[in-house]
Amino acid sequence: MSYKIAPSILAADYANFASELARIDASGAEYVHIDIMDGQFVPNISWGADVVASMRKHSKLVFDCHLMVVDPERYVDAYAQAGADIMTIHVDLQKIKVAGMKAGVVINPGTPVEALIPVLDLVDQVLIMTVNPGFGGQAFIPEMMSKVERVVELREKGGY
Repeated sequence: MSYKIAPSILAADYANFASELARIDASGAEYVHIDIMDGQFVPNISWGADVVASMRKHSKLVFDCHLMVVDPERYVDAYAQAGADIMTIHVDLQKIKVAGMKAGVVINPGTPVEALIPVLDLVDQVLIMTVNPGFGGQAFIPEMMSKVERVVELREKGGY
């Protein structure tokens, strides 16, 4: 089985992103998961593309920006210019590809893996949420690993 672990920067010390990114890099992770929240799609608010651009100056990690926002398509260009490598959203994927980024799709803990089947041939990455979206520091939901295993099976079976 093959999958990537992407530590989230959401629980970081916001005044020390450079050292937090260095800590993630030192852990051996290749990706950093950056939650972008607008206070509408989910109740919390995080940061925008300008903060991602500031982080990019301090890291060569793969930046996976997870947009939990209303109308994420509005932000594709801004995050591409900010240095995002992957944009993971909860809706349309085509505009991300046109902007030259890889596209990811997200399912929440309560969403069945089968909901992904119609788009698996379009995505470069699947994010299985192991917590409910919107707040950092939640406890990992171990039952989500069976969803990861199921997605790997579907990927191998479909040749994705």
